[in-house]
Amino acid sequence: MELHQLTIHELQEKIRGGGASALQIAESVFSRIDAVEDRVHSYIRLMKKEAMAAAVRADEQIKKGDIQPLTGIPVALKDIVCTQGIPTTCGSHILHQFVPPYNATVVEKLAAAGAVFVGKANMDEFAMGSSTETSSFGPTRNPWDLERIPGGSSGGSAAAVAAGECIASIGSDTGGSIRQPAALCGVVGMKPTYGRVSRFGLIAFASSLDQIGPFTRDVEDCAIMMNVLAGYDPKESTSVRAEVPDYRRFIGRDIQGWRIGIPGEYFIEGIDPEVSAAVRKAIETVRQCGASIVEISLPHTRYCVAVYYIIAPAEASSNLARYDGVRYGLRTADARDLAEMYEKTRMQGFGAEVKRRIMIGTYALSAGYYDAYYGKASQVRALIRRDFDEAFTKCDAILTPTSPTPAFRLGEKTDDPLQMYLSDIFTISANLAGIPGISVPCGFSASGLPIGVQFLTGHFEEGRLLQVASAYEKSAAVEKRRPSL
Repeated sequence: MELHQLTIHELQEKIRGGGASALQIAESVFSRIDAVEDRVHSYIRLMKKEAMAAAVRADEQIKKGDIQPLTGIPVALKDIVCTQGIPTTCGSHILHQFVPPYNATVVEKLAAAGAVFVGKANMDEFAMGSSTETSSFGPTRNPWDLERIPGGSSGGSAAAVAAGECIASIGSDTGGSIRQPAALCGVVGMKPTYGRVSRFGLIAFASSLDQIGPFTRDVEDCAIMMNVLAGYDPKESTSVRAEVPDYRRFIGRDIQGWRIGIPGEYFIEGIDPEVSAAVRKAIETVRQCGASIVEISLPHTRYCVAVYYIIAPAEASSNLARYDGVRYGLRTADARDLAEMYEKTRMQGFGAEVKRRIMIGTYALSAGYYDAYYGKASQVRALIRRDFDEAFTKCDAILTPTSPTPAFRLGEKTDDPLQMYLSDIFTISANLAGIPGISVPCGFSASGLPIGVQFLTGHFEEGRLLQVASAYEKSAAVEKRRPSL
């Protein structure tokens, strides 16, 4: 097996045992990138020169016996986290030349842990999308079928892990943007509790919903990444002072006696039959692990999409007001006055989906409509959170589908925004409630497309989330396949 195909913990063993060097691992990853990237388009920008230099430094540290949790491990960064001296575009033309003067906290943490940064991964523009088709740098393709989408908005990050173009990656999740592409690309993706991972240096889409998390090849790797990413950050106002356990301790533990909640609201008309069958098989697997299955209700689930598409665009409208051509980013050259410069810069710099959401959000926040839309949505959001609080008094974790369908074809939903928005119908609720969620592979469709199952737990219970995901992963023994690129 090639080095680029291995997990973090497998590479750690090789590094400690002298079976592979950091430079050899980096060379394997970039050789894979050379072979497939022109077809997949996982990256907006590669950082080969920087990565090779970092790998050489990692090998010097290894020789000294100074091995950190991610020493020599190639990691991709979604192009929404700031990287000092390296352009950060958010997949948007308006930021195509923006070079941050500082690193995001997660970048600093990963670097301190020894990670080798491969490049900046492609994404839906400003994380607004479910397919990675709205990027101004062109779409990313699903490694399992190049005619299909990888999910979004972190599609580049998910595709890179699935295609072997990195060992792990970083994404952001506002309404499912880690978990949905993880499911569609056949990898593990985790959205931590809001406040568990610092958002400092994450370019904002919807500040009360955004959260950074990892993509990995298995659940143990996810635990390794969370050990690095989690923790309080005084630079980030929503970061929470909460104890961070060693997440690897939860890997391999059984779930005997656990109660797994199955919400009827998530098994709805319209879900793909193959997805439904795979998830119901996952339920039986969990039962065989010694857990009991309990039916629960999350009655306000039917309002999640409507609530999300008021709150998220409203926050986007506010956050994206800063992109006006004055301080940084694109500035149109043919404006007669300041007002025209604002108008033309934003017209030329933003894509159609971003403009659509800004307009929706501006309308929801406008005088006379705030109480009817944003105010009401905020109230229902509180009810959605209460639903989960009550559910977790009856169960230890919740199991649902991650996505209602396997990956759809490129262009299939670009002219139907509502159908695109419904791609996140099973993931949005966790963001609204602020709870952690993880998607784990649970099988394949008849045509060979990956399917994911989602687990949810209460606030700051990432350890328990990893425990149930690990127990399922081990027991399910889902067939190990790789994209035939």
